Formats: sequence, structure tokens, C-alpha cells
Amino acid sequence: MPKTSARLLSMLSLLQARRDWPGALLAERLDVSPRTVRRDVDRLRELGYPVVATKGPEGGYRLDAGTELPPLLFDDEQAVALAVALQIATTTGAGIEEAAARALNTIRQVMPARLRRRVDTLRVTAVERPTARTRPQADSGVLMALSAAVHASEEVRFDYPSAGTPDPPPRRTQPHHLVTWGGRWYLVAWDLDREDWRTFRADRITRTRTPTGPRFTPRALPGGDVAAFVVNRFQGSYGSDDSGHWPCRGEVILDLPAAEVSRHTHDGLVEELGPDRCRLVLGSWSWPGLAAAIGRFDAAVEVVGPPELRAAFAHLARRYADAAAGPP
Repeated sequence: MPKTSARLLSMLSLLQARRDWPGALLAERLDVSPRTVRRDVDRLRELGYPVVATKGPEGGYRLDAGTELPPLLFDDEQAVALAVALQIATTTGAGIEEAAARALNTIRQVMPARLRRRVDTLRVTAVERPTARTRPQADSGVLMALSAAVHASEEVRFDYPSAGTPDPPPRRTQPHHLVTWGGRWYLVAWDLDREDWRTFRADRITRTRTPTGPRFTPRALPGGDVAAFVVNRFQGSYGSDDSGHWPCRGEVILDLPAAEVSRHTHDGLVEELGPDRCRLVLGSWSWPGLAAAIGRFDAAVEVVGPPELRAAFAHLARRYADAAAGPP
């Protein structure tokens, strides 16, 4: 590579590494004179890189944002991280899968062989839960509009069709978080008309109304943690007090290894009591529902408490006995 071209690439890499570079420091790092730095900056500008001069006692340079995306330089770790992120992006259900796959192919083609081997060792496969139909994807334009409203703390209106209402009025919301859960995207927002928190499926938002606004002051989310809030919403654990806990919670001892129970318990507490014995603390939306969830483990069960859980087991036992006996 000619010396000038190599120097231009080195300068570009430095400009991407930090926001502002004093001219004298840039010349020192490149081992050239300030005059050569000025000439190289002009060459980068001719190639389309928006390098701006900064004012100050020393003066300097900054790689600014332009109207088009110029070619970029990445170090080894950045290139691998970008490739891995693009692989994950193809599984998000955000409507950008094809673009992410094309970008990944572009990155991979120009990678050195040593980096390509590192990236090829990772293959991400999205495994969906069996469903009766294909899970719908959110529109990428809708996601970008919602994300911008969240970032700016601006009220947003959008069309949100619901069953039984062919043409409902637009929903007026204060958007707080855009999250992904179980392969779908959701908007966590304060519903201005209902004066309560709501979780909206992004794939059901057909159109965002413009302009957005006015600005609002973000509210404190119940429980303070958006991940816990979303999980508990789907589990039905937010009642009238928004406490964030299951309305029914019980404790049992199972004649099973703790490791085996843990594999099938995503939101419970499992404590090992012995090689083939463990304590399980679990919650549910009802006592029969909790008893049924514990009953899926094919093992002897000892109910520690509370009495409502023991009564629920007795209730299900009678129901299952009647079912086993057949019709009268």
C-alpha cells in the first residue's frame, strides 16, 4: 500500500476512535507535520468523509456525521462484534432480517480469513415455540418511530385495531420503553385515555400518527424494572396494588434433583435439599393453577404451605378422580 494511502487509513482509524483530536496530537500520532495533517484531511474530505475543523487554543479535527454513510474502519474485535450482532438481528422479528443478512454477508466478504473463521464458529438459530400460525413481525418503520418517541419523551398516537372494534380511535400514549419478549416487540406506555400502564404489541400497531408531541416527564414504572414489569404483566401478577408479585405463591418439597426441576422452572426458586430432593417456591395467578403447575413434575409432593395450596391439591385430586372414572 502506498505511504499516503496507509497514512490516510491510519488517520481515519484515529478519527473514528475519539470525538476530537487536537491537530498537534494527531500529527504526533501519525509522525508527520501539521501541514501534512491538513493536506490529508483535505484528501479525506474529497473521498466523502465529513472531517470538520474544531476551534480552540490548539485547534483540531473531528469526524462528523454526513448525509451519507461513508466507508468505515473497524478493528478486529469491533468487526467480530458487529458480525455477531448482525447474526442475532436476523432473529429479532423486527422486520430487518433480510437487511441484516445482507449486511452480514457484506461484512463477512471483506473480513480477513482469521476473523471469518471466528465468526463462522458462531451460528445463531432462532427456535420458536410451536404455534398454530406464523408469528407476525413488527414493521421496522413503526419500531423506528416508537423508538424515537421513547428517546425524545414525546407523546405518540397510533392505530391499534382490536377484536370487535373495526375502526377504534387512535391510542394516545406516553411511550416509555420498547422491549422484545418471546419473539415479539412491545411498547410499554402510559395510556392517557385510560390513565394506566399498557403493553402494546408492536406488530398490531398499524400506523403512528404524526406529528408526535408534546413532551412529557417520564413516570416511575411499577416495580422500577422494565424487564420484571413486562414478565409479570404476561404472568398476570400485577393486581390492583401493582406489587409485582404473584397473587398466589406456595412452597413444596419434591422428590427430584434440584437441577432437573430448575430446567423447567423459569420464575421459581429451587433449593437443593439432597441428591434427589429439593424445595420449590413458585407463584401463579390462582391456587388451582399453581397446584397444576407443580403437578407437572412426576414426583412425590410435600406441601409446606400455605393451606390454600393444600386445598387446591385436594380440589384437583377430586376433579382428576372424577375425570378418570369417566361419565356417570
